[in-house]
Amino acid sequence: MEQEIDLDKIDLNAEPPIEEPDRQYYYMAKCREWVREFEQINGRVPTCCVTTFGCQMNARDSEKLTGILRRVGYEVTEDERADFVIFNTCTVRDNANQRVYGRLGELKNHKKRNPAMKIALCGCMMQEPSVIEKLCSSYRFVDLVFGTHNIFKLAELLWRCFQGQGMVVDIWEDTDQIVEDLPVERKYPFKSGVNIMFGCNNFCSYCIVPYVRGRERSREPGDILEEIRRLVSEGVVEVMLLGQNVNSYGRNLAEPITFAQLLREVEKIEGLRRIRFMTSHPKDLSDELIRVMKESEKICRHLHLPLQSGSTRILERMNRRYTKEQYLALAEKIRREIPDIAITTDIIVGFPGETPEDVEDTLDVIRRVKYDNAFTFVYSRRTGTPAAAMADQVPEDRVREGFDRVLKLVQDTARERVAGYQGREAEVLVEEVNIHDGGLLTGRMSNNTLVHFPGEPELVGRMVRVSLDQCQGFYYMGHMKTETQSPDKAGGIL
Repeated sequence: MEQEIDLDKIDLNAEPPIEEPDRQYYYMAKCREWVREFEQINGRVPTCCVTTFGCQMNARDSEKLTGILRRVGYEVTEDERADFVIFNTCTVRDNANQRVYGRLGELKNHKKRNPAMKIALCGCMMQEPSVIEKLCSSYRFVDLVFGTHNIFKLAELLWRCFQGQGMVVDIWEDTDQIVEDLPVERKYPFKSGVNIMFGCNNFCSYCIVPYVRGRERSREPGDILEEIRRLVSEGVVEVMLLGQNVNSYGRNLAEPITFAQLLREVEKIEGLRRIRFMTSHPKDLSDELIRVMKESEKICRHLHLPLQSGSTRILERMNRRYTKEQYLALAEKIRREIPDIAITTDIIVGFPGETPEDVEDTLDVIRRVKYDNAFTFVYSRRTGTPAAAMADQVPEDRVREGFDRVLKLVQDTARERVAGYQGREAEVLVEEVNIHDGGLLTGRMSNNTLVHFPGEPELVGRMVRVSLDQCQGFYYMGHMKTETQSPDKAGGIL
């Protein structure tokens, strides 16, 4: 969380502090002086735009970047013709990289019209050496490049850009450093992501995340709890605990703690209504965690449990470290202990060596688990991962055939699951005025299902009881029963 530091009281003639985050507040003060000079010369405040590609952790990083820029004095906009533009990149799939390169071409045209414009790239894609080489050779108009490990250094790196040093590249291969206590610009005032750990130790053979996010490092539980308490004091009623594999949280701490134990402590925080988390690796999901979720009054009835493949043979090649049978047993146990839970998943089709029989195994798991939703992907070959070097890459036509079958079954089972709530009532957190119809509000149930219903904008950020009148496939149309009503169990969907 942000420290309450008066930038005007920082001595800019002194040497920069060594310790973090004091060092970054020093550079925020330096950058703010530059912003004030810009305003005097141009008669306006400089604008900035942070564009996010990728996962919830990237979105949380972007909130930090935006918070720092606003504290410096920038006006935040969604217009990529801004004076300072940051692309916070993802590299899980190759098409994410190609999207960034395409968007950079557009930024180049904007910069021709505004030569003073600054362009920055950060995030997972920047941790790939081949990307840095390409940027340095073909995209020299980019001013700043940094990675995933030094997001907190934005103010210092921005100051270096202001000094006209050419393209600034600051990439760390890895780190054990965790720097929080910096400004954050939250998208929603009533809900927030909270990083509980960084990095990943699993090294799934298709995944580049451990190489670009580094090894696992957990935040101290006291720091996490203090951040959540402060968020609640600011009006937050729902938090999303974030990590590449939250189930392994706490193992590397001097005083180890399990994720389930952390959840018990988070639940004790008064004023907090809902707790979400992602992502859970099936191999690490413990009976203790299931028990905590079952007994909780605040943990949402939603679990994202990535499958990736239903074939034990393919799972072994993926280095997932569980079998089809183990996954099914775990899903059955979760459904038995928490009957009202929604289970969502990730599925990859077309992994090297996958046969039609392997796809049938995946379809079998979908039929038996009956997911409430699934993110289904065609395998993306990522240079630097073991899977990229496998000889038996699957032909595109066979991949597409398998993908279409998997997608259809996922959609059919998800519609069936979601439709089962019709005619009942649910507590929802009102998130926004509906983007397509200003007379409707959009809220989210505990199980992550969206509901659209008539209501006044003043209800945004509040918990309301809604009748689920009509299922529209993956969401509901409904009407509000009462303006506000405390649930019997905040974690329950109904």
